[in-house]
Amino acid sequence: MSNSILVVGGGFSGLTAAIEAAELGYDVYIVEKTPFLGGRVAQLNKYFPKLCPPSCGLEIQFQRIRKNPRIKFFTQAEVVGLTGQKGDYTVKVRISPRYTAPQNVDFGLLASTLEGEVCSEFEFGLGKRKALYRSMPFAFPGRYVLDPAALSKTDAVRLAGNQFINLNEQPRTIELGVGAIVVATGWKPYDVTNLTNLGAGSVKNCITNMQMERLASPCGPTGGHIVRPADGRAPKRVAFVQCAGSRDQNHLNFCSYICCMASLKQSLYVAEQYPDAEITIFYIDLRTPGRYMNVLEKVKASPNVRFIKGKVADVQDDPATGNPVLTVEDAVRGEKLTLAYDLVVLATGMQPTLSGETLPLPVSVDEDGFICGGEEAGIFAAGCARMPLDVMRSAQSGTAAALKAVQTVKGR
Repeated sequence: MSNSILVVGGGFSGLTAAIEAAELGYDVYIVEKTPFLGGRVAQLNKYFPKLCPPSCGLEIQFQRIRKNPRIKFFTQAEVVGLTGQKGDYTVKVRISPRYTAPQNVDFGLLASTLEGEVCSEFEFGLGKRKALYRSMPFAFPGRYVLDPAALSKTDAVRLAGNQFINLNEQPRTIELGVGAIVVATGWKPYDVTNLTNLGAGSVKNCITNMQMERLASPCGPTGGHIVRPADGRAPKRVAFVQCAGSRDQNHLNFCSYICCMASLKQSLYVAEQYPDAEITIFYIDLRTPGRYMNVLEKVKASPNVRFIKGKVADVQDDPATGNPVLTVEDAVRGEKLTLAYDLVVLATGMQPTLSGETLPLPVSVDEDGFICGGEEAGIFAAGCARMPLDVMRSAQSGTAAALKAVQTVKGR
């Protein structure tokens, strides 16, 4: 039997679960498929409830991990196999090569001189990254990662003799003995290219809510300046389109919980940066539970922002101006409106990462991809792997999953 606990996913709920279990005296392994810990929170400009930058909460979590010898983490790693039973599992984990030395070598200068560039996944395609990179200034672990596929031939020759880079590094597989598992695989933005009627892919100045977070971030592709992707101009009129794909049987059949609050927060980003901007929020219903009513009241009091209850049916590109043109029904006045804006932000929904994917663990998922079973096997879901949640509730969910995992291994 094993008293160790495995946490699958290194986002906010996963980190919380790992830290809580470790601080209760249990050995914990974190397996994260990306090169860095932090998950979606790391991509935000600010997050609720305090509207602080992600470095605020994540740095605290990272420090707790650094100081706790009971926590071991593996990045660029995935669970590929599981044998055993509740209380006595053997987990097979495949770790992809990082190609850089274990030491936190500062490759900043070298990386900036490389020729090869690809679209940055972290920036949701709004910016480029080099083949040798860190996603953000406070990335943890602080080691750079190398993407060999992004190297030019010249780059490959330059790096060949570097003592801190090993282009011949191979994937490896390890086995971990654990008694319980926490699945905190998080969420992914709904594929916006499915929303063709809302301008996705055809209207250049139509972005997603997560792209807006990156534009507003000081460490984002524009240094925190909210500008139009097509021409870099400051937007004077901005529209937020709620429920972009959510509550729709053709896309996401559920409410994603956070979208309304995200748009309210982002309207404040725009108003703070451009005091004269005109902002419109098109909505079906507004969901701001509990303390978040204060945010709604603050936005409603802003002279910059107006609310129109009505579903946006269509977004087209005006070829003469590059402005997105919206067709929407004002449900209160019973009018069909055609309105032009400089920038449109689609409040795309939150989809579980496991949607359309398989995890080699004995858990069941519902029709939307959220985990709905597995506790009888000592496997507990946390955060947005269970249901749409904000950061605060994701952390609470992580704590709850950690306590269940601890009870499982302690009971054995």
